[in-house]
Amino acid sequence: MGNFDKEIERRRTFAIISHPDAGKTTLTEKFLLYGGAINLAGSVKGKATARHAVSDWMEIEKERGISVTSSVLQFEYDGYCVNILDTPGHQDFSEDTYRTLMAADSAVMVIDASKGVEAQTRKLFKVCGMRGIPIFTFINKLDRDALDTFELLDQIENELGIATCPINWPIGSGKGFKGVFDRHNNKVVMFSDTEKGTKEGKSWEIDMEYQDELKESIGEEAYSTLKDEIELLDGAAAEFDLKKVREGKLTPVFFGSALTNFGVEIFLNNFLSMSTTPLPRKSDIGIIDPMENDFSAFVFKIQANMNKAHRDRIAFMRICSGKFEASREVYHMQGGKSLRLSQPQQIMADDRKILDTAYAGDIIGVFDPGIFSIGDTLTTAGNKFNYEGIPTFAPEHFARVRQIDTMKRKQFMKGITQIAQEGAIQVFQEFNTGMEEIIVGVVGVLQFEVLKYRLENEYNVEIRMDSLPYEHIRWIENKDEIDVAKMSGTSDMKKVKDMKGNPLLLFVNEWSIGMTVDRNKGLVLSEFGRN
Repeated sequence: MGNFDKEIERRRTFAIISHPDAGKTTLTEKFLLYGGAINLAGSVKGKATARHAVSDWMEIEKERGISVTSSVLQFEYDGYCVNILDTPGHQDFSEDTYRTLMAADSAVMVIDASKGVEAQTRKLFKVCGMRGIPIFTFINKLDRDALDTFELLDQIENELGIATCPINWPIGSGKGFKGVFDRHNNKVVMFSDTEKGTKEGKSWEIDMEYQDELKESIGEEAYSTLKDEIELLDGAAAEFDLKKVREGKLTPVFFGSALTNFGVEIFLNNFLSMSTTPLPRKSDIGIIDPMENDFSAFVFKIQANMNKAHRDRIAFMRICSGKFEASREVYHMQGGKSLRLSQPQQIMADDRKILDTAYAGDIIGVFDPGIFSIGDTLTTAGNKFNYEGIPTFAPEHFARVRQIDTMKRKQFMKGITQIAQEGAIQVFQEFNTGMEEIIVGVVGVLQFEVLKYRLENEYNVEIRMDSLPYEHIRWIENKDEIDVAKMSGTSDMKKVKDMKGNPLLLFVNEWSIGMTVDRNKGLVLSEFGRN
């Protein structure tokens, strides 16, 4: 196997998904710690003294102590080159989170052991299901009192509709958390907490055969509970099947505490051996193999003004095949011309590393003078093609947005358009009028705040926002066969169009959607648009 193949083989690209506060940032930091990418795992809470986690960088995030933007972190570990796509875990998350999953080959789902599966996790899970990508589960925060372990597994199976296979099993939780049982090796991995989790806990192993030693170490009661649970587990849990894991039909489950650093390395080692090398991708000329020599990539995220020192706009691309070389020209399909990608870089914390080369599976950020859009394809292949578009997800909150100073219409439109191109918001207009009425749709309410903040700070435009009662949006799949102007809808329906002129329908009530379909023969509505 040549060096080129080896480089691609050793790559693992995954996204971490979780509900707010399930401990995703702490887990990410511990991964980076193992990879030697950071020397000190800093606390991420909003204390003035705390070091901010390497993936929180927008001002608004630092103020609120949450990660709004998805960033990419790369580190080396045990011969693997690992790319973590970080997704915002806050409930006011944006479409960014969904798109990031389009660029990953697998997902790590972090669940808080005391809370179980929460609403946001379900949404993200749907996207993983849509793509059939493998999901690995890390049940976190066992240093606190947890729900019953079987109940946690039931929740994952019932709420998310995926079978679970525990790779290890927790012994106690909270103050009584003693460690985990490693099912494959039939060993108990013991854990001792140091004071208040300020230093990392220590771990050591005892074989299940050494009953007396185990009873002494974890206590008689914990030992007999463990014996009973293992028996139940062996009878009830799904068998481990790597093929099913890779098809997204079975999730391996691990337990631990990212805060005290217990179970994180066990998880990382297993995850790297079970997860796949970069996956092939669908294009309009068929499946593209990552090992093909021609470079190709698609844009999945655009982010402006990431760094006050560089007033810039970065397009993030997932490399899908071949090798990227900074000196080569690539063909931009949507722009219809060849170009050199400017300042290709990998982002590591606030540092940017200019790249000469990168391989399939890697994520690169390039300077965007305003020519790229989400979903664009770039390639050096002679046989030109486009990657499958990234779905546009239905916003759930809508507001009418106006600039306060009428003289600033130009800046207002420029700001709104650029922020929409980045995919943080979706912009609509009244169906039959000109540009005057601007309606903004977002997936998470926080995006309204981000929009207001950015228009004021970056475009010097103050705005007024009036929220609208609509909660449901549908794209018209067969818009060419339907006369939208003459369509009969319900009283709570509004016709709008997007920036490309595509017609859409907004509804206040979900039941109105079915009624509208019934009233208009042949009408086909969809929950997703395509970029």
